[in-house]
Amino acid sequence: MTLEEKIKNLPENSGVYIMHDRAGNIIYVGKAVVLKNRVRQYFNHSPKPAKVQAMVDNIADFEYMITLTEKDALALEANLIRKYKPHYNILLKDDKHSPYIKIDMREDYPSIEVTRKVRRDGARYFGPFFNGIRVADIVGIIRSAYRMRTCPKKLKKKDRACLNYHIGLCLAPCMGYVTKEEYHEVVMRVVKFLTGYDDGAEKLLTERMNAAVEREEFERAITYRDQLEMLKKLRERTVANLGNVTDVDAFAYADSGDYGVMSVAMVRGNKLMGVKNFPVTDAVGDKGELFSSFAAQYYSGNNEMPEEICFEDEFDCTALNELLTATAGKPPIISFPKKGTRARLVKTAKSNASDYLVKSVEKSERERDMTTGATKQLCKILGIPSARRIECYDISNISGVDKVASQSVFIDGKRSPQDYRKYKIKTVEGSDDFRCMEETIRRRFSRATDGDEKFTDLPDLIVIDGGKGQLSFAYGIMREMGYDIPMVGLAKREEEVFTPGNSEPIIIPHDNYALRLLQRVRDEAHRFAITYHRKLRSRRYFSELDEVPGVGPERRKILLKTFENAADIKSASVETLAAVEGIDLRTARSIHDFFEKKRAAEAAKAASKPQKQADLVSVERADDDII
Repeated sequence: MTLEEKIKNLPENSGVYIMHDRAGNIIYVGKAVVLKNRVRQYFNHSPKPAKVQAMVDNIADFEYMITLTEKDALALEANLIRKYKPHYNILLKDDKHSPYIKIDMREDYPSIEVTRKVRRDGARYFGPFFNGIRVADIVGIIRSAYRMRTCPKKLKKKDRACLNYHIGLCLAPCMGYVTKEEYHEVVMRVVKFLTGYDDGAEKLLTERMNAAVEREEFERAITYRDQLEMLKKLRERTVANLGNVTDVDAFAYADSGDYGVMSVAMVRGNKLMGVKNFPVTDAVGDKGELFSSFAAQYYSGNNEMPEEICFEDEFDCTALNELLTATAGKPPIISFPKKGTRARLVKTAKSNASDYLVKSVEKSERERDMTTGATKQLCKILGIPSARRIECYDISNISGVDKVASQSVFIDGKRSPQDYRKYKIKTVEGSDDFRCMEETIRRRFSRATDGDEKFTDLPDLIVIDGGKGQLSFAYGIMREMGYDIPMVGLAKREEEVFTPGNSEPIIIPHDNYALRLLQRVRDEAHRFAITYHRKLRSRRYFSELDEVPGVGPERRKILLKTFENAADIKSASVETLAAVEGIDLRTARSIHDFFEKKRAAEAAKAASKPQKQADLVSVERADDDII
């Protein structure tokens, strides 16, 4: 059935439509009061904004789901967007949940709990805290001024009061030093403080600071002073003239064509907590649709709904109001202020959105220069058709011991860690980087020849960490295996770029993005190889402890707990080892002598044995252990 036929058969019900591209990917999810009318608008011949037309050009198919009401359609749309993250929808890309303070008023002696998840569990949540307001500072003020408990949720009767009681940070309800009624009064004052109605904290902290100074407890006095400074900052954020409303969110949107930013200015307890910015790319729809879709996702997620929500522009918010009422259990006030305090909040959100947008565009342009722009420059300099996938191989070992190789991968100028590989070298004796590189290349491309799906995506360019000699050797091995892939060598000293068959290097200016890309690929391979080498070396050292006379399981645990890594144990002096509790002088000498003999034997072996090549061994994925 063609798209035209499917459009004709669309129902005149409310619902959600889902657009697919030619590969079957979901690229857009939308809601409609009347599905037939809304979907038909995308395919008529009327002029459309560039982003809408770009989406329409990518639509190969669509499906739809009928809902009973527009509210249900909005809820379903939010869920599908969250699940599939379509390219042309406005998405919540900030997954870093800000912290809240939770107080469960149903408990006899409620505690202060810091959480990043707001649940509908009957408890009260205060926050979120961000933009310079640290939740730890707020909790510190509550402990110092009101002495409310912060210990784990379940309150158990104790034999003695904890340290917090003795230093004046808790009323010790666990000891029965305060009645339920008295503690409840304290909790209510904390609630008033968190909602902006109680200024008693400043007086209490000032009194305690002065008392600490008189007792010459200056460190504690400094703590009280810092908390008073935090209270001053909170007062400076007070938002006046909101009437009976204390919690408000104000939404504004800024768009430059290719990029957009949705900003939310948040007032809690009459205090401006800060502004959150959410970057938007290629979002389709008018402002009303964007506001409605974003708010539905925002409040159905982890964000507490305030008493009032303000939007920059007016739109039909009937469905949104019904959805938020069902979500929170109470109807919010939705407004579109043009003057007064609320309008200034919207303006604050708008200013932040515009500022963030400018920075986002600049950052995006820089990233483009360093990634896709750099690959284009590199192709032009090297005279190759593509550098979409770049691979670099690096060798790491110390005196031929624990030899490993690594493979870093960049795609379109960006790291692709899931494609990294690590190789444990087993076919080369001694320290021979050339033979190690030969084994690495043979293993990498033999897997590709065998059709291993993890290795069939071949590189467009290979980078070898080294000069003419290393490059010539590696290129010969690759050609011998039947592959003809562009390869360059990056010499470390002058960062010169060598190509096969040319004795003279290509000199690329040090500030050129193409050279910087090659350096990033090389440095990633080096970092990955070093990390794996150290891991193998630590494993070997730790297992070697079992061979040391006088070191059993208990002493092994003591050593591993005392020293940061195995290398420190191996290089430790007798005196350092003997200073460890549980290690006597005799055992310390035994450990030291064991590793001294081991080092001497390894050095002699590496110096005397000839180089030879053996059978190839297997390679694992970068995130797997090598067996």
